[in-house]
Amino acid sequence: MQIAIQGELGSFSHEAALRMANGLEPGNSGSEDIQIVPCFHSPDVFRLVVEGTVDAAVIPIENSLAGPVAEHFDLLLKEEVAIESESQLRIRHNLIGLPSATLARIKRVSSHPVALAQCRRFLESHPEILAVPFYDTAGSVKTVIEKGELSAAAIASRQAADHYGAHILAADIEDNAANFTRFFLVRRADLVRPDREADKVSLAFTVENRPGTLVEALRIFAVEGTNLTKIESRPVQGRPWQYVFYVDYQMATAASADTILAALRRSCSMVKELGRYRSAPMNFDNQTN
Repeated sequence: MQIAIQGELGSFSHEAALRMANGLEPGNSGSEDIQIVPCFHSPDVFRLVVEGTVDAAVIPIENSLAGPVAEHFDLLLKEEVAIESESQLRIRHNLIGLPSATLARIKRVSSHPVALAQCRRFLESHPEILAVPFYDTAGSVKTVIEKGELSAAAIASRQAADHYGAHILAADIEDNAANFTRFFLVRRADLVRPDREADKVSLAFTVENRPGTLVEALRIFAVEGTNLTKIESRPVQGRPWQYVFYVDYQMATAASADTILAALRRSCSMVKELGRYRSAPMNFDNQTN
């Protein structure tokens, strides 16, 4: 099974992809049957899925602290893909260096800006360490290993340290333990496998720019007794000050989801169902590092 991710091997997306694929593939007992295909840009991830070059993609859609990944919402709407499943991964950040490095020798640390921001207290307690933004958490570990500087370190997952043969100098340095990232596994829309246990729906819609249209759309969910778990707005590309609304809601039955979809299509300018899937539990005991 080939799964595309945005970012380097060893990233949190890599870890999420292995976990999700192992849970989906019958008889799959390990990661040896899964090939992770790293991509530098998110549009490339979706392109590989649509072209059929890979079987699926695993993408982060939102972090419990940093918020949504806006570009991925836009790509879910634009491309002919659908959400097949979701997972929630506990994010644990680690200070990672060369195998022979020590914390006392570190003078510079690099990582994605979000990871640096989530480890602010640790960095403040080590003012001698200069924080340098980098494009990717796992990529920062890769670079540290390639350059071989004992005074350089990275902030990333245990997966990244293991993948690149690096050493964890300080574990669990994130400020907030309630740090989760929600991931979607997406496939080409015509290849998504229906899940009879699906209890959640994601969809996108736009409304006409006149009073009451958004209220009218949201009332449809209330009439059906549906619980909205998320609502997000994004600008419509090329149409200033117009917005597309992304909604997640708890699905009682497939029939009720069909009723909601039909009612929205009658009252909205555009509606696209992004997927019906099983909601993922949030596990505070998740041991991912």
